[in-house]
Amino acid sequence: MPDDDPPIVLSADALTRRFGPHTVVDRVSLSVARGEVFGLLGRNGAGKSTLIKMLTTLLPPSSGSARIEGFDIRSQATRVRALVGYVPQALSADGELTGYENLLVFARLYELPRAVRTQRIEEALAFMGLDDAAHRLVATYSGGMIRRLEIAQSMLHRPRLLFLDEPTVGLDPVARETVWQHIRRLRERFDTTIFMTTHYMDEAEALCGRFGILRAGALVACGRLDELRAASGLPAATLDQLFAHYTGAAQEAVDAYAETSAERRTSRRLA
Repeated sequence: MPDDDPPIVLSADALTRRFGPHTVVDRVSLSVARGEVFGLLGRNGAGKSTLIKMLTTLLPPSSGSARIEGFDIRSQATRVRALVGYVPQALSADGELTGYENLLVFARLYELPRAVRTQRIEEALAFMGLDDAAHRLVATYSGGMIRRLEIAQSMLHRPRLLFLDEPTVGLDPVARETVWQHIRRLRERFDTTIFMTTHYMDEAEALCGRFGILRAGALVACGRLDELRAASGLPAATLDQLFAHYTGAAQEAVDAYAETSAERRTSRRLA
């Protein structure tokens, strides 16, 4: 009988990152299938952003390996970068440029052919509901509009896999819901696989089919909500309760200054 399981887009095997004596990501192994929305959860300092930076080739792993669509993140980094999009917490849109101009910069960075640049930019603006604001300075945009523009930037080259690091941090509930709608549309229209981090459990449950939970750099749980419940022995637990169970309800993450600082800067600029 034919195998109906979707192909694997991302696979990591014992992926590890150390900074001096400190292990930030500790032998993480996981896989993500095509078309999936995968949520990576964990406290500040758990290693979420570091893991994403390795998977997007921005940071070399200390050991272990990972592949995107079969391409190795170390030896075939150029091929990997052509297949992924990345929306970091840090600001990636220039407030002194218009929305259109920001997308034009990214179109050139992605080396899109001149013949398709204008069409891709206009399609991206329309898809994200920003066509009416295309020629306004981004400094005049709301937080939700900035986030949608940043997602549009990351999608210009039609990536197979999109990484979103805290996509709605600092946004009000209406803006969050709008971003959620566009994330769902990306998956439906382009069959985009999405790998995202969030501290909002309602967001994770609304968007993600499976979850991975990091604790002190190690992947301590991975699966669908029902699988996490079964593994925890808490059959009626909410995702918030499972998060506390797997990460340690009273345990504070250490060495979280950089991640906490980045999150607060993002909240301020999008508020």
